[in-house]
Amino acid sequence: MDRPGRLLLLSELCVRNVAYDVSLSRSLLTWKRRASSPVYRPFRPSMNRSVPVSEIVSVTEEQEVNSSDQKDDSSWKKIKDGLDCRQAFTVLYVERCRQHHWRCAEVTFTCPDGVLCQNWVSRIREQLASIATRPRSLLVYINPYGGKRQGKHIYEQKVAPLFTQAGICTHVIVTDYANHARDHLRMDAELNKFDGVVCVGGDGMFSEIIHGLVWRTQIDNGVDLNCPDEDLSPCSLRIGIIPAGSTDCICFATVGTNDPITSALHIIVGDSQPMDVCSVHHNNMFLRYSVSLLGYGFYGDVLTDSERKRWMGPARYDVSGLKMFLTHHYYEGTVSYLPARGIIGTPRDTGRCRSGCSVCQHNGQIQSDRAEKYKTDEASDCANDGEWRTIRGKFLAINAASMSCACPRSPKGLSPAAHLADGTTDLILVRKCSRFNFLRHLLRHTNKDDQFDLAFVDVHRVVRFRFTPRYCQSDSDLELDLLENGKRQIFSHICRDHPACGCAPTNSSWNCDGEILTHTAIDVRVHCQLIKLFARGIEEPQVFVDLSNPCAI
Repeated sequence: MDRPGRLLLLSELCVRNVAYDVSLSRSLLTWKRRASSPVYRPFRPSMNRSVPVSEIVSVTEEQEVNSSDQKDDSSWKKIKDGLDCRQAFTVLYVERCRQHHWRCAEVTFTCPDGVLCQNWVSRIREQLASIATRPRSLLVYINPYGGKRQGKHIYEQKVAPLFTQAGICTHVIVTDYANHARDHLRMDAELNKFDGVVCVGGDGMFSEIIHGLVWRTQIDNGVDLNCPDEDLSPCSLRIGIIPAGSTDCICFATVGTNDPITSALHIIVGDSQPMDVCSVHHNNMFLRYSVSLLGYGFYGDVLTDSERKRWMGPARYDVSGLKMFLTHHYYEGTVSYLPARGIIGTPRDTGRCRSGCSVCQHNGQIQSDRAEKYKTDEASDCANDGEWRTIRGKFLAINAASMSCACPRSPKGLSPAAHLADGTTDLILVRKCSRFNFLRHLLRHTNKDDQFDLAFVDVHRVVRFRFTPRYCQSDSDLELDLLENGKRQIFSHICRDHPACGCAPTNSSWNCDGEILTHTAIDVRVHCQLIKLFARGIEEPQVFVDLSNPCAI
């Protein structure tokens, strides 16, 4: 807590006719009930509160109405010029509730005179204006078709009023077609006029935003997008997510809940959470960016099948998931990966990535220093920094999780110990096994058991990996396989390449953050802290319950 010498204001004010000592410093607004207060309320919890100035949403000047005709003596009206009466001001601030929810609470202070009231209002507004991280102008994209088609309603009813109260100017665009936001960001958006970009929708809408914003940033900085070895330039604008889609995995993993009001408040207070981005290439051709999940095999098949059932809504994922589990396809291929070196943390850690994560700070600094080394040393090459390792086999699933991928259905996620901004991704290889064993692995995503503690599951923390399906391997590899397995293998290979015969398909598709990639042979590289979100990571739950917080009772 700040020392008294740093106080900007200290006054005796009233809250609901109870005297309080109210103080304002550069970092805290504090109000404490005066011990000499004549009002005694034995069943009312102690009201000694401190609110960080950074978490104040706004302050408004009001006046108390003491008219005999007024039914409610506690009601307030906006101040009118020329009226000489007791003045008051209301502070709106962030209040934490259960399950990582934030709400906008308020407290009204009554001053003995109007001059003191105006002094308090101006001082608080000065402190809010001095916070450089708070956005003043936002570019907002709304997907009116995502999820339950509630995006526009959610923004207008829940988010826009909060932005107005906080004094944030917005330019709103309701998208008309797929990739509308991406195309607008690439070509038409005047990004220098805004402090951030907000998307109202699901993970697909967020993917559009990062593809437009990252692409625009690289073009402006002369980066060759088709070269997988290029170091990408980080984006200067932060991205906000207002969850309104079928899946809101990214919002859940960075905030801890899929609540529009909570996300709006994180944007208002100007939070900043860096995040890694994976670039995906095929034969020196850029395909897509990924921030959460790259899945081949089971998750790729689920997405491919669910696209044919979009009329079912979100339930299509359950139906397709059951179908693909019963089908039990496996795929042959080669995985090469570059292990992360010199970092702290492993995919089997019990610790989780939380707000102010020390692992992200430590490993992010290592990756940054390493990138600077490559820029200054022309002889070095990131592809040669370490030893590539190769695994061949038959896989039910190949997943790369750049975050935990936690969601309400899977609170732990695919990789519970994955980090948002440590410059790595967790490569999870699920080898061919029985349906029962695969079901054991899937069920462990929903309970407390370690989903990696199975003989057929391997997990590696990597900075880069490549995958080549068997049919794309070199001719020499195929000839070697034929010599080893004899003539029977020839007819088996021909049979698998013929879908008409009803045999298992030769290859799956890559699920890249909910989008299907057009190629299966890919080269994936992690770019450390390429983007920043209006978030702060998942906060640890409060140990002690604050009885003065109505949300905690």
